[in-house]
Amino acid sequence: MRITHLGHACLLVEIGDARILLDPGTFSPAAADQRDLDAVLVTHQHADHLDVDRLPDLLAANDGAQLLVDPESAELLRGKGIEAQPVAGGDTATVKGVTVTGVGEMHALIHDEVPRIHNTGMRLSADGEPTFFHPGDALDAEPGQVDVLAFPLSAPWSRSRDMTAFLRRLEAPHAVPIHDAILSDVGRKLYLTQAGNLGCATTRIHDLAGGRSEDFTT
Repeated sequence: MRITHLGHACLLVEIGDARILLDPGTFSPAAADQRDLDAVLVTHQHADHLDVDRLPDLLAANDGAQLLVDPESAELLRGKGIEAQPVAGGDTATVKGVTVTGVGEMHALIHDEVPRIHNTGMRLSADGEPTFFHPGDALDAEPGQVDVLAFPLSAPWSRSRDMTAFLRRLEAPHAVPIHDAILSDVGRKLYLTQAGNLGCATTRIHDLAGGRSEDFTT
């Protein structure tokens, strides 16, 4: 498995024979340049995870790529003439031998006056490959055993202690920080330090900021 961080919550995951792009939002312009994709996955409809304006061109440049999104995003996109396969918690889909499993139901609470929306975390698994989980914007999902975990560094809906508790609860051998576009360089370093010092002691954190890639094996 190879993972490339394309900014904020957007990751390119190359697993088995598949190239899968997750959460190509407005804070991740590099997502628009991706080619030879087999699938585009979206956890929820917020613009920093789903760039509705750029999505048609991305799909046109990747003819045949499956579009798998949470149910509310599927409804939103259908209204704009874009057909997508809805994936809710417990649903599965297959992308070139990779099993995509939806995990969870709701976006984390931002504020009592902000209505909650649907959020589907995406778990990827394939024979002979590490398992991977992208939680979207929620920290309460139960994806089961995970080898590589994407974890939000900072968000309006999350405290740093929530982030470190998420790392401790899932105890993944490897973790990749995401959801970091709202942080300054100083703030990002602070949150990464907290993740390392206060998260899971057995989790190795791989910072892929700046479009870096890393390979993971079982």
